[in-house]
Order: sequence, then structure tokens, then C-alpha cells
Amino acid sequence: MARAIYLLFGFLSYLIFFATFLYLIAFVGDFPEVPRAVDFGGLLGSATVAILVNLALIALFGIQHSVMARAPFKAAWTRIVPEPVERSTYVLLASLCLIALFFFWRPIPEILWAAHTPALVYALWGLFGLGWLIVLISTFLLNHFELFGLRQVWSHAEGHEIPAPVFRTPLFYKRVRHPIYSGFVLAFWATPVMTAGHALLAAGMTVYILIAIRHEERDLVGMFGTTYQDYRRRAGMLIPKFGGG
Repeated sequence: MARAIYLLFGFLSYLIFFATFLYLIAFVGDFPEVPRAVDFGGLLGSATVAILVNLALIALFGIQHSVMARAPFKAAWTRIVPEPVERSTYVLLASLCLIALFFFWRPIPEILWAAHTPALVYALWGLFGLGWLIVLISTFLLNHFELFGLRQVWSHAEGHEIPAPVFRTPLFYKRVRHPIYSGFVLAFWATPVMTAGHALLAAGMTVYILIAIRHEERDLVGMFGTTYQDYRRRAGMLIPKFGGG
């Protein structure tokens, strides 16, 4: 019975994540089909209050996303949450933090700059789409279903153990160490109309990404030792590195 419950929980968590991910694209892109986006739908008022609220929302997501991913937290967390659903629980809570950001975000509509020529507008929308595509492809280059908890609950349901992590550098990873984050940075900053609120979201998430990379790479060095240290010398962090190490 527990295996079936874990499996159901894992699938529901994944579905909530995927819906949240799709909404994030619409939220950042200001798609008119959604009720709330970075530049519309939320409360309008004092810019100071909006900045403080929005920074708190970004910090909430960043703290949850980074702290819960660290090994010491996982060791303590799995005393409460069964190990097969630990990743699914993490994914679910990350999705809920993003949903809170969508709901409570306060637009700051002052325009900082805007593209006026059709060619530039199309180019920026192209980069926006490319960023999200890089994010999605990069998750599959590693193991999309393990990254979001499905493999863990499925293996547990079948009575199989998850193999130990193996260091691999497929496709994008040969030249850049964090292509998922690279895609996010590109998607957050590529917009034909940059408002103060959009810039705050992009800058806040970029700062979070840089902090997260520092902690993640420390964990990866601890896991893979000199193999990862050598990789760090020959591949760029967010921008592809070509040529020798």
C-alpha cells in the first residue's frame, strides 16, 4: 500500500511541477492568457513595498530551493519524510513557492527600455524561447524523471535501488557546467519590454542562481573529487567555454 501511495504522490507532485513550470513561462513572458504575470494582475501601489514584497518572494524560493537540496538537510529531512518521496516532496515545495510568487507578486510597470524594431522584438522572443528550450532539454540530458522525483518512486514501487550517481557530460554539459541555469538566465532577461518589475525578477533570480551554483559545485566536488575539479577547468559556468582547459 505504501508503495502505491508513494507512486501516486510522486506523479501528483510531478504534474503540479509541470503545470507550474508552464505557468512560469507565461508569467515571465507576460502572456495575456494568464490572470497574473510579472507586469500585470497583481496589486499596484508603492514601489518600495512592491520591491520588498517581491524580494521576499524570490528569497523564499531561493532559500527553499537551495537549503533543501543540501546533503545535511537531506540527511535530517529523510528522518521525517520517507526517502523514496524525498525528491518529490522537494519538487512539490519548490512548486508551491513559485505559486506563491505568482499570486503575491506586485508589478512595477515603469518601463526601463523597450525594443521598437520588429527584427529586434522577434530576436528577443526567439532568445526567450531558446532559454526555456535549453532548460527543458538539459533536464533530459541528465535524467529528467530522476531530477523531479518520478524515477525514485517508480523504482521503489518495483523494489529496485537507484544506482549511485555517475559523472557524465552530455551535449551542452561538455562546454557549460550549468546549462539549466544558463537557460533560465537567458529566459528571464530576454524580453522586448523590460519593466522595473521584470528587471527585479531577472536580477533576483540571477543572484540566486550564482549563489546556488557555489553551493552545488561544493557538493559536486565532494561527490566526484578531482573529476569535477578538472571538468570545472575545461567547461564554463554559465557561458560555454571552447578550447583547452
